[in-house]
This record gives sequence, C-alpha cells and structure tokens, in this order.
Amino acid sequence: MLQISDIPVKQIRPSVATIGFFDGVHRGHRFLLNQIQVAAAEQGMASTVITFPVHPRCVMQPDFRAELLTTCDEKLALLDESGSDYCLLLDFTPTLAALSARQFMELLIHRYNIRALFIGYDHRFGHNRCEGFDDYVRYGRELGIQVLPGKVCLPASLDIPGETGEDLRVSSSSIRRLLHEGEVARAADYLGYRYFLNGTVGSGFQVGHKLGYPTANLNVDAPNKLIPARGVYAVRVTVDGRTYGGMLNIGCRPTLDNGANRTIEVHIFDFDADIYHHPLRITFVQRIRPERKFDSLDSLAAQLHRDAAEAHALLSPSR
Repeated sequence: MLQISDIPVKQIRPSVATIGFFDGVHRGHRFLLNQIQVAAAEQGMASTVITFPVHPRCVMQPDFRAELLTTCDEKLALLDESGSDYCLLLDFTPTLAALSARQFMELLIHRYNIRALFIGYDHRFGHNRCEGFDDYVRYGRELGIQVLPGKVCLPASLDIPGETGEDLRVSSSSIRRLLHEGEVARAADYLGYRYFLNGTVGSGFQVGHKLGYPTANLNVDAPNKLIPARGVYAVRVTVDGRTYGGMLNIGCRPTLDNGANRTIEVHIFDFDADIYHHPLRITFVQRIRPERKFDSLDSLAAQLHRDAAEAHALLSPSR
C-alpha cells in the first residue's frame, strides 16, 4: 500500500475511496475496505483508504483524551495488510476542519483523484455536521464523484462466535467496552486478531523473583493506548524476534499496598534472560481472573501457581 503523499500528484491513479479514523482496523473496517477494493477492480481504478494520524476530536477538543486500539503506526501496518492500493494520511488541522463537505470533496477529486467515495451510514465530514449522505450524493453529482453507501455490518454468514441470525455492526467503541471489561478473547472475535500492547521493559519491584515468578515491567510506548481491565491474563510475549507464552498482571498490586500506581507485569514462561530496555509486544489471549488482594505473600504465591497452570492450558496448541 503506497502513501499518496509519496506519489507526485500527476501520477495518482483515479480511485475508489472510503474515509474514517479506522481505530483498530477491525473486521467491520476490513469488510468496508473490501467493498472499495471490489468496486475499484470493477471500474478499473485504484482503491484508497483515507484516514488521519490523530483523532479529529483531539484537534477540535484539546482536553479530549483518546483511548486508542492502535497507534498511527500500528493502524497503518494493519491497513497495509488490507490490500488497498493507496493510503491518504490527512493531517486533521483546524483549517481542514473548517472546510465544508463540498469543499472537502473538491479537495479529494482535484488533488487526490478520488472518483468514487464509499461512506459509512453514520459518517459525517465537513464543518456543518448537519449534512448527511443525501447532501454528499448531491455534491458528488455536481463535482463528478460517485458517492455510495458503505456497508459496515458484518454478514451473519461470517460466523462470529456467539452471534447468530442477523448482520452484526462491529465498532471501535464496542471493542473498547469489551477490553475495559477484560473480555480480550471476545474483543479478538471482533478485531479479527488478538489485541496487543507494544512497550519497553523497565525497572520493577523484584517481588516476583521472591515469589518464584520473575516479571518484566512493561512501559507502554503510547500514552493513549487502551489498557485492558485489571487482572491476570494468559498472553504471548514477543521479544528479540521470538515469541513465548506468559501470564501478565495489570493492576495496582493491592497485596503489596501499591496504592493507585498501575503496573503491567509479565512473567515469561521458559525464559531467563536480561531484557531490561528491550522492546516487547504483549498479545492478549484470555483473562484468567480479576485483580484481588491476598492475605499474605504465601497465598499470592499459591494463586500465581494456579494462574500459571491455567495460562499454560489456555496457550496450549490445541486451544
């Protein structure tokens, strides 16, 4: 997938496009992207995904704190896997936000050679948010852009576990809710991949060594990346090009009276190496239990033993 900013304007092929923030690039997003790819192939054009590096609300509302499923780089990597020809990464500035929908569409056709635009049922752009799909269709006829409705509900035939009978609307906000509830396995059904965190190993409290479960303390790279609910999880850990099983705790270590300071600590199975300052990727498989306070370190150690056994079972090749 080429970024349009890397291509001379005169060399940009006519394309079919869709626009959105695409946080998480989940199965609903990819279903929409597939529609533009099919339409582009039928019309002999390229396919283009239009997105933004920063959440538009962060520009318009400086006090808004986004909780993102993917950083910009993670999102672009996932979009690259979608099979679209071009990515148009637009800086959402106050100047861009001030454009009317018609002016924005003029920009798309004259600067980026967008000839058809698929729009999700609830998507709005332009400074006048009262305008909707029928207005975009009218502007498109005037400007020479075909405006089409993008289907964002997954067909029931795609067989998402636990969902039957009707088409399913998958949204980034619904996935965030699942992660806030610790439902990482369910979130993976909607994402189409397992949720992950990227970070760097930092210094910890060394209590895990005393309990027989040494941990790496993860400092997440992106401050606005969503952290799942507190608790213990079965995870996969990628470090130095290799992937291992592990169990991870997110929480405030109540047994150790850690206060409100949240930590993310992972014990890597069958691993004994110094990885301080090394980059780490944590991929969530399933939550084992919520965070709880134990009466003693001995009780905590016994529970960690049970957690490790369950994590091993959840990570077995047959699961």
